Amino acid sequence: MRAFAAALAVLLGACATPEPRRLHFGVDEAPEGKGLVWPQPPEVPRYLYAGALTGEANFVAANGKSDGRAKSFLRWLVGLDGAAQRPVVLQRPATGLVDAAGRIYVTDSSRQGVYVFDAPAGELTVWEYAEPNRRFVAPSGIARLADGTLAVADAELGVVARLDAKGTPLASIGRGLLKRPTGVAADAATGHLFVADTYAHDIKVFDAAGRLLATLGGRGEAPGEFNYPTYLTYAAGELYVADTMNSRVQVLDAATGAPLRALGTRGLFVGNLVRPKGVAVDSERNVYVVESYYDHLLVYDRTGRFLMGFGGVGQGSGKFYLPAGVWVDERNRVFVADMFNGRVMVFQFLGGGADGEP
Repeated sequence: MRAFAAALAVLLGACATPEPRRLHFGVDEAPEGKGLVWPQPPEVPRYLYAGALTGEANFVAANGKSDGRAKSFLRWLVGLDGAAQRPVVLQRPATGLVDAAGRIYVTDSSRQGVYVFDAPAGELTVWEYAEPNRRFVAPSGIARLADGTLAVADAELGVVARLDAKGTPLASIGRGLLKRPTGVAADAATGHLFVADTYAHDIKVFDAAGRLLATLGGRGEAPGEFNYPTYLTYAAGELYVADTMNSRVQVLDAATGAPLRALGTRGLFVGNLVRPKGVAVDSERNVYVVESYYDHLLVYDRTGRFLMGFGGVGQGSGKFYLPAGVWVDERNRVFVADMFNGRVMVFQFLGGGADGEP
């Protein structure tokens, strides 16, 4: 029996030779089939279903095959695994970003960490530490700063953690100044970091050294005032704020903090807002807003005119269950943190104007 186990261990070692792996979005496995688009024909499609992120299952061998099951069986047979090894999967993704190299960072409030879907390295890792001796508790908003480090808001710790390219914690920002930081956004040109302080009902602005420069807003319903702001995004000199309990997205001049316009109105129809959370902007200045209460992704033009929406509660492709954040990468792929489905849905914007104009 010992000889048999030893032989299997040798075989397992041979199977364990690292194989090149690639990030696979699983679009071919969608039960609805290929070519899922919005809006549906005969209208001109503007968005294409591009897959989903769920965890380590997104990384497959370069040849498209996986020997994970065989390895797990051999490890169990030899007795190297006393219990089933839990796969690394998303639990409650909040929001994320994509860097220039194609790495996808996703904050997860249940796993209490930052998932790094590292496409260049072909691996998934989880960063757990907000500070050298303190783990994340409730990570939410994430942004890339001008120096290449990452800023991650932790609502429970009351700080914005800073991490280097390897996930090593650096000096955090905002300790003693923030009540419940949720969303973050950065202006690469000035080095300014904007933080939505949800319980303080304001936006705090820090410089590259972490010094508080300004506090924008305060509780209220007037332009430039907020009621539990959550997620943020920065685009072309403007700061977009999900003014969640005021059921709107406010757009501010990032340099002065002056309110410029608002998107969305309170209501019961698709295109109205009740509990907006994630907000993002693509290269054509389309604005994406997650309407969490009705489980929809809504699209507006730069002036705030409603263009289209899709989603609805469910587990199928293009459906959501209490979604949270949304972000857009350089390829105009739209990522939605489908929080209570434990996944990130990915859609490809096809261009040409989301409102159907060429």
